[in-house]
Amino acid sequence: MIVSLDDAKSYLRVDSSLDDALIEGFILSSSKLCQAVSRLDEDVLEKDFYHEYRLAVLYGTAYFYEHREEADYNTLMLTLRSLLFGVRKEMF
Repeated sequence: MIVSLDDAKSYLRVDSSLDDALIEGFILSSSKLCQAVSRLDEDVLEKDFYHEYRLAVLYGTAYFYEHREEADYNTLMLTLRSLLFGVRKEMF
């Protein structure tokens, strides 16, 4: 996985272990969402677009964590598309 639990907790500035399972789920969901947006497999993203993919996963994880109760997924998707626009595989 591109983002470890410790990396995500550091990014989120979370010190306790109370939300570890929740954060791990958000990392996985964010990773899958970024793969769907980019239309690329995780292996390709990690190998060729490591920094872009990592930043997008961290952003998605933070968004899910901070907006647990009132998330606007349209805003999240627009931001992820912007972050991953340069790596997105074209489809016709």
